[in-house]
Amino acid sequence: MKKTFIIFLSSGLLVAGLFTSCKKEIGSLNGPSADDLIKNPTRFELNNLVVGTESGMRNNLDFYLDATGMIGREMYRFAGSEPRYTGDLLGKDNAQPNNNTFYLTNSWNSRYRVVKNCNLLIQGAANSTSITAEQKKGYAGFAKTIKAYELLLNLNLTYTNGVRIEVADPNNPGPFLGYDESLTAIANLLDEGKTDLTGSEILFTLSDGFALAKNGSAVTAAGLLRFNRALAARVAVYRKQWGPALTALNESFFGLNDDLTDGFYHVYSTGPNDQTNLAFFPQNNTGEVRLAHPSYVADITPGDDRIGKATLRTEAASFDELTSNRDVWVYTSNLAPMPIIRQEELILIYAEAKAQLEQLPDAITAINRIRGEHNLTPYAGAVSKEALITENLRQRRFSLYFEGHRWVDMRRYGRLNELPKDRPTDDVFDKMPRPQTEGQ
Repeated sequence: MKKTFIIFLSSGLLVAGLFTSCKKEIGSLNGPSADDLIKNPTRFELNNLVVGTESGMRNNLDFYLDATGMIGREMYRFAGSEPRYTGDLLGKDNAQPNNNTFYLTNSWNSRYRVVKNCNLLIQGAANSTSITAEQKKGYAGFAKTIKAYELLLNLNLTYTNGVRIEVADPNNPGPFLGYDESLTAIANLLDEGKTDLTGSEILFTLSDGFALAKNGSAVTAAGLLRFNRALAARVAVYRKQWGPALTALNESFFGLNDDLTDGFYHVYSTGPNDQTNLAFFPQNNTGEVRLAHPSYVADITPGDDRIGKATLRTEAASFDELTSNRDVWVYTSNLAPMPIIRQEELILIYAEAKAQLEQLPDAITAINRIRGEHNLTPYAGAVSKEALITENLRQRRFSLYFEGHRWVDMRRYGRLNELPKDRPTDDVFDKMPRPQTEGQ
């Protein structure tokens, strides 16, 4: 594996760094400005911006997982110097998520920095005279796909408070759109990305995380298109568009009998100016810990191998009237890859769409694919749409644990009231506020 010299925008400044990739591609070391990247960039400058965009996607994801995991009652984040995890995020004593606090703003700002990179890439590729029309489409298709994904993560946080979609002009950003409008805009971006990727030529390389998908490796236009359609399937179920979800799945890397880990990932390294996976904490850590919510263990079926995502500690940890004796053990080293989207989720999307369309035998087949993979007997519950949706949500809970889905899933099915409250004054919130810097 070689290293790629990259540039990426961080708080409006061009920063140099290293990121794991498969090909050496060194552009201008003099630090090209944003204007250079828009007016007529070279292929080297565009390629550096692509890799910088992928690198930036990883920034502050630990805060995103902590926020969604805490509110979704998947886990506890204990930090002796930071009581807002167990206070604000759990609603202790009428506390609420704050609009100017790290657990919101760190992740939110990182996502929009990547969106800014994507906008530069779209504009730069369109104006570049050193690449062909097909190559322009490749850059634009990648950028629109990543932009849509980053906007979706922020929308997952703010829900009906919405997101800004049009931010290409920082001095005149577009308005906040409501939840449904935002989802529609994100879906449209993915569709535009699909159109661009179709018939495109890919000049750039991506990290090994985009080469892990056995049926959809994104080193080609076809692979990036499969990645795009997998994300489109996720957005379609959020929009309750079950037929389009299945269509998108059929165009993605979905395979009912394929390896559940097949997919696209963020990857990490200890190389200079790279980063490690900050969602990893060692087992039996003290002080700074991530612990499985007790309900994860209480609710899991005996024999389910997904109990391995919540390993037993040698000693329970307690803080702020909360206690758990299980560590979160999803990312088992500081170099463990973090999924963007993988086969197990696609199979569960398929099951959900089939159940909603009342194609119940197909839904059961998919659910049993997941159950069997985790040492469970075939589904033997009621055969109805409602029962299978409940079963699918259960499988999503354990299969996609600490990947940022539980809170979103319970919210989109109106089941937040089923999440446990550990203390008498706790609350379960349905959204985060808009960050203070965005105005109201």
